[in-house]
Amino acid sequence: MKNLLLDVASLSKSFRGLKAISNLSVKLVPGEILGLIGPNGAGKTTLFNLITGFLKPDQGTIKFLQRELVGLTPHEICKIGITRTFQIVKPFSDLSTLENVAVGCYNCTADIGEVEKSAWEILQFVGLDKQALDPASNLSTPNRKRLELARALGTKPKLLLLDEVMAGLNPKEQTDIIELVHKIREKGTSIFIIEHHMRVIMGLSDRIVVIHHGVCIADGEPRAVCEDKNVIEAYLGKGAYSC
Repeated sequence: MKNLLLDVASLSKSFRGLKAISNLSVKLVPGEILGLIGPNGAGKTTLFNLITGFLKPDQGTIKFLQRELVGLTPHEICKIGITRTFQIVKPFSDLSTLENVAVGCYNCTADIGEVEKSAWEILQFVGLDKQALDPASNLSTPNRKRLELARALGTKPKLLLLDEVMAGLNPKEQTDIIELVHKIREKGTSIFIIEHHMRVIMGLSDRIVVIHHGVCIADGEPRAVCEDKNVIEAYLGKGAYSC
């Protein structure tokens, strides 16, 4: 399919004989919000690490806009349009909120004026402009999540990988981040998101991929996935989530 943004094919990765990812194929089209779920240890973060160059697969291909990513470094992959966030948010605590975002903006330009302008615009977009000059270490947990998104947006990604961006947030804070993710998509960035909160992932995703022991056990629309017998047995449990 020529219109694919991301095409992961027959991907495998082992650690000391343990198969973390096994012959996994995942596809994502431009403008899509693709959810990724599965039990702890299923291989979700390993998949993100493979896509973004932090790990090298044992076999398989990872193509972005038909370009092979295997063998590229994380910063090279970032340059061509894929950025990720991490489960544990670690801002540069000795820098201001604005300076943290500026670091990401240097991915696209070395012009200080352009970097500062972009950083301010991104802070306004994510709702952190009032905290721009505050030390990043002073931010609350919800605002640190926003900063993590802002730093990623500074690189101007075509595809944004979000690793449990809702972790540690209450339902109201989750709803706010869901709205922000939708706004990011509306501006033209595709989303690939790992999330454990079923209310969030079911309401946010256009399509969901479920992996278990590194193998894809379901791929489809949210309702079909949450009614899938294999998914219920491996992850959801009977009556755990009502579609």
